[in-house]
Order: sequence, then C-alpha cells, then structure tokens
Amino acid sequence: MTASLAALTGVMAGIGVIQALLASWLVMRFCRRVPRDPVDLAPVTVLKPLYGDEPLLEDALETLCAQDYPTMQIVFGVQRQDDPAIAVVHRLQNRFPDTDIDLVCDPTYHGHNRKVGNLINMFPSARHDVIVIADSDVHVRPDYVRRLVAALSEPGVGLVTTLYAGLPSSSAVAGALGATQITHGFLPSAVLGRFLGRQDCLGATMCLRRGDLATIGGLAALVEHLADDNVLGRRIAEQGLRVVLADTVPLTTVPETTLRALFRHELRWARTIRALEPAGFAASVLQYPLFWALLSLLVSGFASWALQLYAACWLLRAVAGLAIDHPLRRQWQGNRKATLAFSCPVWLLPLRDLLSVGVMLMSYGSRQVEWRGQALQADSGERLLAASSPTEDIERR
Repeated sequence: MTASLAALTGVMAGIGVIQALLASWLVMRFCRRVPRDPVDLAPVTVLKPLYGDEPLLEDALETLCAQDYPTMQIVFGVQRQDDPAIAVVHRLQNRFPDTDIDLVCDPTYHGHNRKVGNLINMFPSARHDVIVIADSDVHVRPDYVRRLVAALSEPGVGLVTTLYAGLPSSSAVAGALGATQITHGFLPSAVLGRFLGRQDCLGATMCLRRGDLATIGGLAALVEHLADDNVLGRRIAEQGLRVVLADTVPLTTVPETTLRALFRHELRWARTIRALEPAGFAASVLQYPLFWALLSLLVSGFASWALQLYAACWLLRAVAGLAIDHPLRRQWQGNRKATLAFSCPVWLLPLRDLLSVGVMLMSYGSRQVEWRGQALQADSGERLLAASSPTEDIERR
C-alpha cells in the first residue's frame, strides 16, 4: 500500500513537471509573437481607481502617464477627501502637464464591491469611447495602450486583457514568494488555459468599447460581484465577442513584506477562484510538483529513487521558471524593475509549492474572504453577499 501511494504521488509530481515545462514553452511562444500595430489610434480613456498610498504607487502610475499614445485621458478616482493617493495624483499632474489627467473624489456608495463603485463614480468623466480599466498597482511599458488598442481592433474582439508578472516592493522573502507565484505560477497557467481554449478576463487590465459595456448593463452589472473581472469577461463572451490577450506583459506590485500578510492575500484569491471554478481549482493542485515529490519522498521512507525524483523535479521546475524569465526580461529590457520581477528564486521553490498547497487546503474551510475589515462571501458569479455590516466593503483587489 505504501509503495503504491509513493508511486502515485511520484506520478503526480511528474505530471506537475510536464505541465510546468509545457506552460513555460507556451509563455516563450507568446513572447515571440510579433506585436500588432493598431489600425486606428482611437482616443482612449484610462480609469484608475485608487485607495491609499500603497507601495510603489507613484512608480506604477508614472508608467501610465508616460505612454506613447496621441490622445489619452487618465481618470483617477478616490472615495475620500483625505485619501493620501490624492497627493500622488497632484504630483503627477505637475510632472506631466501635457498629459490629460483628471481626478474624481466621490464617496457615493453603489454596492458591496467598492472598487467597482469607485469606477461608477469616475465613469461620467470619461470622454472617449475606448475604455481601459486598470488596477492602481500595474506598471506598464510605453506602448501599453497601443498594444491594447491594436488587440481591440481585431475582428470579433469585445474585451482585451493582459497577462502580468509580479514585482516585489521590497527584498523580503514574502515579496519574492508572492512575485514568483504570479510570474512562475499564475502567468504560465493563464497561458496554458488559453492554449486549452479558455478566454478568461484577467482583471489587472480590461479594455473595451463604451457601447459593449453598456450592452452588458454597464459597471452597475458588476458592483455586486467579488470577481468583477470574471463576470465582465463572461458577459462580453455571451454577446458573441472574443476576450483576447494584448501583446504586452505588465508588472503588478507585490506589497507584502510578511508571510502572514501574503498568506491572507493569497487565501482571498484562492477562495474567490474556488467559488468561481471549483473543479478547475481542485485540479490546479497538480501544478505543484515539488509538493508531490516531497510527499513521495516521505511516503517511500526516503527511498533513493524518491530522492532522485525530488531533485529532478526541483531542477526541472527551476528550468521552467528561468525559461519564463528570459523572454519577459527582454520585453522589459533597460528597466531595472525587470531584474526583480524576472528572477526566479530557485531556492524558494519548495517553500513556494508547500505554501500554495497550504493556501488551497485552507480555502476549503470557508467561503468567507476578508478585505479591509469587511467579511464577504466569495460568489460564483451570481451575487456578492456580505457576511457582516457593509460599512467597509471591497476597496480594491
């Protein structure tokens, strides 16, 4: 029995390694695509909901202000007059006087998802028909908006989203673990999902036409959902339109400096994904080969073959991670941030797999997620339910 269990966990480890290598090859193939040029440089409004002066906020927003695009409006939105992000916006307005930057401060409450509520307050200030909704912690290349518009101009496309990699805000171990989960876990899995036919909307960036947003009920249709990006993607697809990836890979800040904070953040993600895709979420445990190899090692009583399997899985998992780093680093050539974002922490990979499985197991304990003191129930795309008083709901993910 023990030998059979050890063999089974060894097979699971092998499946995880094969998946990691296949996904890394798909990422390299994606990065080799020749970027599409936009047919028409349509005017664009970018909506950026803000909440507080988070780590690297000004660095991230600066990359948007420095876009190489002829007609672009940026609308920043906050919900409190004392929000420290307001000072950041004012500094950017002074530094980029030629960039069309507006600031909306409106506390109006629209629903449990306060990030979407913030967007609803900002939307009347949007002057253009092409709308980009992007998280505040996204760092982008100068051709970011061009790549979004180029993808949106393709026939049958209704929504454009992007892959993204993790950028640690500090040198803390927690930051490295969080960044590698995004860059070497989430990103290749998203590319693999595309290869298998999925058209998920990845909420760090969402670009669509004003008319298509109105057709699905506008932003108000998303305000009672935790995973508003998932709901938006599904509703656009229901209109017979495609959800595609732009030829660009932004960076997203990983602000956590402690393992406790990282665990809580990833647990919120995990419970959200489990509520939306329970079967796919359960199957994703296969993508952690070092966990399965370690289990095989323990069950076999540290047999030599299991030790060799563990070493091989670690080596091949590292090869897959480094293979992802190379083409992404080339995309961000000349930017020092890429050296942090695209540096697979090889020695932390076993801990990363164990942490990921731990988060998965904990996610089955409840559907409750916590965000800024508010307890909410992760929804399956039907309706977001509050588990406590809605005085503080989702500000941003």
